Amino acid sequence: MSETHVGGTADLPPGTVTGAGRYAVGNNGEYFAVTRRCRHLRADLAGGTIDENGCLVCPWHQSAYDVKTGRMVRGPQGVFAKVPGLGWSFKMWTKVMPLGRGRVTKKGDDVFVT
Repeated sequence: MSETHVGGTADLPPGTVTGAGRYAVGNNGEYFAVTRRCRHLRADLAGGTIDENGCLVCPWHQSAYDVKTGRMVRGPQGVFAKVPGLGWSFKMWTKVMPLGRGRVTKKGDDVFVT
């Protein structure tokens, strides 16, 4: 497997998310990597945030993903939450097709994802 350099540990303090190749890599107290595209409308999750539960939150519609399983734990919010079944259907979709997960390693002060 190929290894992608994410950056230094100083570039990824707790609460941050960045992009590295096909992954959104973040630090919610532990480093994680998931595939970058939201299951809802394919937003770039590297622009997302981390919520109080350590989940990755989509920057477009605030869907939340459990970074350990790749499953959506909260469907689209705001105006998109008003569409019947939208949140439910996307949650079900991520049970079948969760976000892919990468392995994050730290070597010295550098972070890598494979």
